[in-house]
Amino acid sequence: MLTVIGEALVDVVQRPSGIEAHVGGSPLNVAVGLARLDHPVQFIGRYGQDAYGDSVAAHLRSSSVMVPLPPDSKPTSVATALIDDDGAATYTFDLTWELPDLGQRLPLMLQGGTLLHTGSVATALEPGAAAVLAAVEQAHPNSTISFDPNCRPSLIADRDHARTQAERFVALADIVKASDEDLAFLYPDVDPLESARRWLSLGGTEGPALVVVTRGAWGPWGITAAGETHVPAPSVDVVDTVGAGDSFMAGLLSALVDRGLVGAQNREELRAMPAETLAAIMEHAAKAAAVTVSRAGANPPTRAELNHGPS
Repeated sequence: MLTVIGEALVDVVQRPSGIEAHVGGSPLNVAVGLARLDHPVQFIGRYGQDAYGDSVAAHLRSSSVMVPLPPDSKPTSVATALIDDDGAATYTFDLTWELPDLGQRLPLMLQGGTLLHTGSVATALEPGAAAVLAAVEQAHPNSTISFDPNCRPSLIADRDHARTQAERFVALADIVKASDEDLAFLYPDVDPLESARRWLSLGGTEGPALVVVTRGAWGPWGITAAGETHVPAPSVDVVDTVGAGDSFMAGLLSALVDRGLVGAQNREELRAMPAETLAAIMEHAAKAAAVTVSRAGANPPTRAELNHGPS
């Protein structure tokens, strides 16, 4: 079982052509992406008993994502995405992030788990971030941990705190994915690849085996103790970039699961992954992201679409 913990929200997308609403949230998108790639996955997050919350629940059900927590009485979170003429998105947020009963229910939900993924708002916004960190610490002895900071500068009042918080999760993670924009925000005036190399050293032998930096059209860069690997991004006509990084994350994790490289018992094999395997994994992830940017909203591909192309 794969577990994703984090925020669910509705993206209200404002385009030059009009306004649309899509279910989103970076961790939710990763959960849906993994499920569409035929992996059993549960999503641990919150949403409200309202029309937007009903949309979240229906979206998760339609992709066969398991949801162990019921909706609560607070409003469903909303992100407003403004899409420019080039398809790039900028965001503003109206968020509630808390999981007050998670600690009591988590041991049962983590039974038999091989991977826990988290990131984005869920790891930066209190009071929920503390519960997520505790969940990662609890899952670490048995599960591979993956983390994507997916920074939202408009939500961050203290960059130093955001940096410290991200580093706490990096030090506990086996797999880290960050965009060059994330790293430039957290470490201004530092080459993002240099920041990623430093992250690889956090946590010592318990820290990351792999740090991947996504760089849009320049293609992803993977960093391991054994070396570094770059692959080109597929050429694609971009509709928008909403959910692209999340589809990349899902594709990356899916490829690792397919190769039997998740689960705490496989940490040494993950660390010893050869460069050619890493390159193939990143190509798979980049292909998943390319499908997503070719269509509107956070709409990750199915396994059939990755294998045979979108219908």
